[in-house]
Amino acid sequence: QVQLVESGGGLVQPGGSLRLSCAASGSIFSIYVMGWYRQALGKQRELVATITSGGSTNYADAVKGQFTISRDHAKNTVYLRMNSLKPEDTAVYYCNAEAVILSDGEYDYWGQGTQVTVSS
Repeated sequence: QVQLVESGGGLVQPGGSLRLSCAASGSIFSIYVMGWYRQALGKQRELVATITSGGSTNYADAVKGQFTISRDHAKNTVYLRMNSLKPEDTAVYYCNAEAVILSDGEYDYWGQGTQVTVSS
């Protein structure tokens, strides 16, 4: 069984920074893509950023130049550094692991979500 455990969310003032972490635990052989999505109140969940096992990254236009995604393969952990935060970045941020290779197949997983609130 695989679990994704997120941390690092919280309340921050506009212009501030946060770093989210997401650690995947379990008997994992490999993970192809890890990423972050967010869902603001009353809106659909949207892509924030993804990173492949080869290090290729993809960002939503809204966060390019503002957020940075990185990954520690040895720890099966993905990070999201968020700078210059704005009120519109307020959302629940979800970690995703895509194409997780286990002994019995390939699966996708979601974390439970962590709240990020940007407010003065």
